[in-house]
Amino acid sequence: MGSITLLFIILSGIIALSLALFQYWHRLKKKSIFNLLAFLRFLTIFAVLILLVNPKIEKETFYKEKPKLVIATDNSSSLSFLEQEENIKRVISNLKENQELNDKFDLNFFSFDEDLKMTDSLSFQGRQTNVANAFDKLQDIYKSDIAPTILLSDGNQTYGSDYGYTSLKFKQPVYPIVLGDTTQHVDIKLQQLNVNKYAFYKNKFPIEAIISYNGEEKVSTSFKILNGNTVVWSQTVDFDQINNSKILNLSLPANQIGLFTYKAIIEPLSNEKNTNNNAKNFAIEVVNEKSNIAIVSDFVHPDLGALKKSIESNEQRSVSILSINEFVSKITDYQMVILYQPNSRFKPAFDALNVTPLNSLIVSGSKTDWNFINNTKNNYKHDISNQTENYQAVINTNYSEFIIPDLDFESFPPLIGKFGNINFSVPSKVILTKKIGNVITDDVLLATLEYNSRREALLLGENIWQWRAQSFLNQGSFDQFDDFIGKLVQYLASKKRRERLNVEFESFYNGSSNVVISAQYFNTTYEFDNRENLIINVTDDISGEKKSYPFILKNNSYQVDLSSLPASDYRFTVTATNSNISKSGSFKIIAYNIEEQFLNANMSKLQTVASNTNGNTYFPDKTDDLIDDLLNDSRFAIIEKSTKNTVPLIDWKYLLALIAICLTSEWFIRKYNGLI
Repeated sequence: MGSITLLFIILSGIIALSLALFQYWHRLKKKSIFNLLAFLRFLTIFAVLILLVNPKIEKETFYKEKPKLVIATDNSSSLSFLEQEENIKRVISNLKENQELNDKFDLNFFSFDEDLKMTDSLSFQGRQTNVANAFDKLQDIYKSDIAPTILLSDGNQTYGSDYGYTSLKFKQPVYPIVLGDTTQHVDIKLQQLNVNKYAFYKNKFPIEAIISYNGEEKVSTSFKILNGNTVVWSQTVDFDQINNSKILNLSLPANQIGLFTYKAIIEPLSNEKNTNNNAKNFAIEVVNEKSNIAIVSDFVHPDLGALKKSIESNEQRSVSILSINEFVSKITDYQMVILYQPNSRFKPAFDALNVTPLNSLIVSGSKTDWNFINNTKNNYKHDISNQTENYQAVINTNYSEFIIPDLDFESFPPLIGKFGNINFSVPSKVILTKKIGNVITDDVLLATLEYNSRREALLLGENIWQWRAQSFLNQGSFDQFDDFIGKLVQYLASKKRRERLNVEFESFYNGSSNVVISAQYFNTTYEFDNRENLIINVTDDISGEKKSYPFILKNNSYQVDLSSLPASDYRFTVTATNSNISKSGSFKIIAYNIEEQFLNANMSKLQTVASNTNGNTYFPDKTDDLIDDLLNDSRFAIIEKSTKNTVPLIDWKYLLALIAICLTSEWFIRKYNGLI
C-alpha cells in the first residue's frame, strides 16, 4: 500500500468523523444514543469513502506441493509376447497401494507404444514401441516440475531416435524396471531386411539382409529367399562368437509386371528358443515405367537438392538437375519440368515448352525476372517490384485437387519472394496463401492451374529447403514433407482424366504399419463435397470374409483405418452411397510382427538410461527396494510454496455487508427512539 493511499485513508477517517459529529452533536439529548448513532454513521461514511479510495491488499496463501511420480508403462505387444502382463500388474498395484508413497508423491500414470497416453489402462496391443517419443513428451509435460520417472519396459524399441541418447536431455531421474528374461539364449536373427518398394520391368532389384548371431559355439545355417514354395536364392552362412553378424547383398530379376510377395528365411538352429525373428515377408511391385522429372536452373541453390531428395523419396521417380541448354536438348525424355527462378536466359526453355508441352512447376524468388515471365506467359501477371518480402504459409483447407498431408505450415520459416500479388487469367486453385508477420492475406503463395489440357503450379518463394528441415524437426522424419511434394509432382506429372471419386492406397502394407486409405469425393461441378457418405467393403481373398467400414471426414478428404485387419490379400470397393459412384482396388497386408522379434529385455540400454539420468535399475521382484529409495531420496522433498495475490478492497464483500448493517441499525435505533 502506497503512502498516497494511506493519506487518502486518513483523510477519509477525518471526513467521516467530522460528518458524523456534525449530524448528531447538537440534535440529541441522550448522550449514549448520540455516541452509538454517531459511531454507526462514522462507520458508514468511512466505509463508503474507503470503497472510493479502493486500497489494494496483499493476500499470501501457503500450500504444500508434492513432487510428481511418473509411472510410464510399455503397452506394446512385446510385453505380452514375453509374458510380462502379471509382473506389470503386480508392480503397478504395489505402487498404487503404498500409502507412504502416495503421501509423498502425486502419482501420474502413463502408457506408451507408438505414442504416449495418460492412462493406467493397459491392453498390450501396441504395434510398435517408441521410447524416445515418450521421453520427449514427458520432458515437455514436466519441464518445470520435480517428477522422477519409473519406466516399466523390456527396453526394446522398434522405431524412433535412440532413446539412450534422448535420455541425456531428460531432466528427471529415471528408474527402469526391467521386464523380460535377461538370460542370453542362443539365437540367430534376421536383424534387418532392406528392400525397395518398387522395381522396374526387366531390371534387377537389390536386397540387403543383416543377420546376427548370439552364442558361443560355431554354427552354420542357410539363408533363403522364397517366392511361394520356390527357393529363388540360397546361401550358407557361418557364425561364431567373434564373427557374429553378416551383411548379405543380392539381386533378383523383375521379369513380370505386378505385385510379388517373397519370404526371407534364416534356418533356425536346433537349440534356438525364439524362431519368430528368423523370417520376414516382403513384397515388390514391378512397374513398367518411371517418371523422369527435370529441374532447370542457371545457378546453384539448396532448394534444388531439397526438391530432388523429396521427389526421389518415391522410387518411381527420377530427377535430373539440368542447365537450360541440356533441358532443351533432352526435353522429350521428361514427363514434367521444374523451372527454378526463371529469367531472360530461360527463353529457349519456354520456347521449347511451347513446341513440346510439359506440365511444369515454376518456383520464383529473389532472383526471378517477372518482367520476362509476364511477357512470356499469358495466363497470369505478377506485380513488378524489386523489393522482396518474407512470407509464411497458411494452408487452404478447401483445396481439392489432391489430398494435402497434415503439415504444420504455420510453424515453417518464411520464404523469400518478390513483393506484390499475382493475377490469373485462367482458373486457378490456391494451396497456400501468404502471411506477413501476424497478418493473413488472400495473396497466393502456392497455386495450381489448368488450361489447354496442361497443368501448372506456381510457388512464389525460395528457401523451401528450410521447410523440409523444419518438417524433420517437427515430425522426426522427412516423410510428411516429401509426401506433400510428391503429391504435387504426381498431380503435375499425371495426364489422367479427373474423376469424381478418387481413392489413395498402397499396393501392400507391412503388418506393423498403419493401413489407412484416403478418398476424395467431388460433386458434378468438381467441387469437394463433404456431405457424402463413403463406405468401403473389404473382402479377404483367402478366407472369403467380408467387412464394411465407414469413412470419416478429415479436412479435405475422407479416411478409413483398416489396421485391425489380419495379414492377407484383400479386394475392396469404395461406394458413395448418395450418388452410387464406386471405385475398386486391391492391396496386400504382409504378415510381420516386429514386437515378436525380441527374446530378451534390453538390460544394457535401460542401465544406460538410468546412468544418464542419475537413477537406478530394478527388477519386478525388487519393487519394495525402489519404493524405499524413492521415499529416502532427499531430492524429492515436499515443497512448501506461497502465492501472493493483490486484491482490491472493492472486491471485499464483507465491507458492503458492514455498510448495510450500519445503515439498517441506525434506522431502527432512530425509529425506536422517535427520531424519525
